[in-house]
Amino acid sequence: MHPAASFPLLSALIAVPIIGAIAVALTSSRRADLAKVVGVSTTVVVAAVAGVLASGFEIADPGFQFVSEHVWIEALGISWKLGVDGISLLLVVLTALLFPIALLGPKVVRNNKSYIAWMLILEAGCLGSFLALDVFLFFVFFEVVLVPMYFLIAGWGHEDRERAAMKFFLFTLAGSAFLLVGVLALGFLHRVETGILTFDLVALAEGPVPGGPGAYWLFAAFAIAFAVKTPIFPVHTWLPDAHTQASTGGSVILAGVLLKLGTYGLVRFGLYLFPEPAADLAPVLLSLAVVGVTYGAVVAAMQSDLKRLVAYSSVAHLGFIVMGTFAVEGRALSGSVLQMVNHGLSTGALFLLVGMIDSRRHTRAIGELGGLQRAAPVLAAIFTVVMLSSIGVPGLNGFVGEFLILVGTFMTHRWWAVVATAGVVLAAVYLLWAYQRVFHGEPSAENASVRDLDWREAAVLAPLVVLIVLLGVYPKVALDRIEPSVERLVEHVEERR
Repeated sequence: MHPAASFPLLSALIAVPIIGAIAVALTSSRRADLAKVVGVSTTVVVAAVAGVLASGFEIADPGFQFVSEHVWIEALGISWKLGVDGISLLLVVLTALLFPIALLGPKVVRNNKSYIAWMLILEAGCLGSFLALDVFLFFVFFEVVLVPMYFLIAGWGHEDRERAAMKFFLFTLAGSAFLLVGVLALGFLHRVETGILTFDLVALAEGPVPGGPGAYWLFAAFAIAFAVKTPIFPVHTWLPDAHTQASTGGSVILAGVLLKLGTYGLVRFGLYLFPEPAADLAPVLLSLAVVGVTYGAVVAAMQSDLKRLVAYSSVAHLGFIVMGTFAVEGRALSGSVLQMVNHGLSTGALFLLVGMIDSRRHTRAIGELGGLQRAAPVLAAIFTVVMLSSIGVPGLNGFVGEFLILVGTFMTHRWWAVVATAGVVLAAVYLLWAYQRVFHGEPSAENASVRDLDWREAAVLAPLVVLIVLLGVYPKVALDRIEPSVERLVEHVEERR
């Protein structure tokens, strides 16, 4: 047994950012630098704990590890149950990596004390969502993230931030209402079948499942909530506005972590709890995913705002992840889990880079940019690597996930994979065309004076670039941890069907 197995690592991952948020709130308002030191130090501690978790993870074990379970509300069968497997491990590590980067990368010019405290509460909610093995506990964490994200958009976003924040909140709150109904109905229907009221994920998934139309309605309730959070076409309209109006740090976390709550929920709860409805309704979800892939790419190519272009690219990339999930095939599902991580790395880096361009030129309009490569060659070089990763060029991380998704989907749902392949081509069109207009050509006087990356900005981007290359060249380090849990999930789906 790993020495850390006896220590409540998972509870510590959630508790540390909450304690850090309280500590930030108690710092003097006159010491803005102290609040940032406390906040960054907290996220670094969380990253260190996540590193210990990853180092102690048993690669060959497909089950949940480091499980921590305590009774919470005994009368309702609700427990504080946390665990991690190969599907959630890398998402936990990704979360722990992106939060310090989001705090260190962009500069916050107003009231950074509140900003940092909200970011730490958001980190606790995201980590809790990935670790919860009690369905009701998951719902609590799933809801917790709405509040800090709303304030991060509304308080530190751009000119139309309040409308975008309200749209985000209303969309996701409506989705959560479906989730709450589904969670409660699932628990009480389980009690009817077994006489035991519990919200334990494993007990619900391995026990008797509701038969007839009830199972399909329950799956629909969960799927709608996760479709909004992902978001899947046609409930995606809140995402471009939220990304465009959010601060740079908010966009990094929204794209890199928050959207994964939806895709993770579809895998962890949609497939695991409702194998038969998920398989029977897969053509519907596959069709919506493929529409999202092509629609997101086409609309991205039409954008004049660089940040909005990256936002619509997320709609396309998340469509790939959903497609791989409902292919219900080992390679495709492994590719989807890996692509959740890849999207977080590449799109998080793209939003950081767009934010750095905006802070220099005070505009994101593609038509007002051009020739930046001459003035900022290091910025252009890093943007090139990240852009090629997002396109899915072999040798970088984006290729591996998309390839596995397309191959696996082709084996089970051929024509959906064929249509989705067009999304790969379209991604090259809109990203290369945007890069050409922003970085090539003769620079104007304003663009010619743009400064290049300083050492701090380069250091913030360095971990993302290293992982983009590492996972492209040697994806085995991630897939070895993902595949055992994915194979077990696919076997569960086949058995329960």
